[in-house]
Amino acid sequence: MARGSVVKRKSGNYAIVYRIGGKQRWKTIGPNKKEAEAALAEVLVKINRGEFREQKKATFNEFAEKWLSYMESRVKETTYRFYRDIVVPHLIPYFGDYNLKAITPYLIEEYLTQKKKERKLSETTLSYHLRVLKTIFKKAIIWNYLVTNPAEKVEKPPRSEKREMNILTLDELRKFLKIVKETDRKYYPLFLTAALTGMRRGELLALKWEDINWEKGQIHVRRSVYGNKFRKPKTKTAIRAIIVPPTLLKVLKKWQLACPPSELNLVFPNEKGKVKDAHNLVNRHFLPALKRAGVKRIRFHDLRHTYASILIAQGENLKFIQSQLGHASAQMTLDRYGHLMPQVQHGVAERLERTLFGSDSKHFVSNLLAERVESQKIHDSLLHNISSQQEECWWAMLDLNQRPPACEAGALPLSQSPTEKIITFKDPFIELKIVVLNKLKTFLNCYIMPI
Repeated sequence: MARGSVVKRKSGNYAIVYRIGGKQRWKTIGPNKKEAEAALAEVLVKINRGEFREQKKATFNEFAEKWLSYMESRVKETTYRFYRDIVVPHLIPYFGDYNLKAITPYLIEEYLTQKKKERKLSETTLSYHLRVLKTIFKKAIIWNYLVTNPAEKVEKPPRSEKREMNILTLDELRKFLKIVKETDRKYYPLFLTAALTGMRRGELLALKWEDINWEKGQIHVRRSVYGNKFRKPKTKTAIRAIIVPPTLLKVLKKWQLACPPSELNLVFPNEKGKVKDAHNLVNRHFLPALKRAGVKRIRFHDLRHTYASILIAQGENLKFIQSQLGHASAQMTLDRYGHLMPQVQHGVAERLERTLFGSDSKHFVSNLLAERVESQKIHDSLLHNISSQQEECWWAMLDLNQRPPACEAGALPLSQSPTEKIITFKDPFIELKIVVLNKLKTFLNCYIMPI
């Protein structure tokens, strides 16, 4: 059994004394004797259970350098640079000389307050600083430098309002593409592809000819490029097939003949066939083209937002838009572009008002009931004229979640085809609800073979 004692020092503080690994250890707790006794009891229990680990000592500077070195080989280059650009110029100058154990929640809040007063960093950026601190201290606990995470008790800075999304109107986009085609023709295929696919800059520069499916009219996103190095997309959903219009395919077909030869088989290489410089693309070609076209200045990434806004304006399905953009979820797409969607739904309130309270509402209920009665007549007639074996197929057809069993008699003879019975009714296709038609089409396609 491990033993220890509480000793009062000359300074008036209490220290605990215990032995581990044949060596005596002293640890000053503070002026409160009861706290020292509780700390000693906790240490002795852990020693007896074999759970005690001596905490290592290090300054924030020493540990931060060790943590960065550890993370460099475990995260993507962009993520590592993100960490380094926060730790080296900001966190180390402030916390560097402090021992890890001396860093308190109050000290962290003082850091955030000071940065906020300097007005050089946004609230969102400061929240990233706090997140990195939490990650560093979490690893310090795992590596036995700390017992608790001081950053966990610090309130997250309120996020600053997101700046309004900057997108080109259709007229501005046409002007931009026209001026590029007239004055910087070699970059027309690239900018057109960006505008009509919503691909990220790194995905465009990493695109290869083998990624284009000419028959299906699709571009497959399989990689990205950063710092002249090919990388896998950040998420699984970023690996996707984008449906492209015929006009873009024609432009790319012509560009394939004029494109500089590339050993990497790149669609948009530089003159030497290597990966095009992303910064030169923006500063020497994209921004000057916007200026020549007389349209507002936007980021290259805003072409992606412009593409999304066009899909939304067309009334495309939210799930489809998510798949084309490569977002991790439809919720992410909704959060980012939801503010554009009310524009598409213009007039919904007015149409609802007319349906319920306007002149249209007078015949709404009666028409609906008439449709249901007519549909039931057709249904009863079909059941009456189909044999018992075939009737089993018809009833199964009503539940489209399960595939109807195949008719034992095989294909229905033309004389027993439901289409003959339907024709005897007065314009039934006009009266039937669209969902009934879809069910009937499924049944006919599956079970009635042409003679």
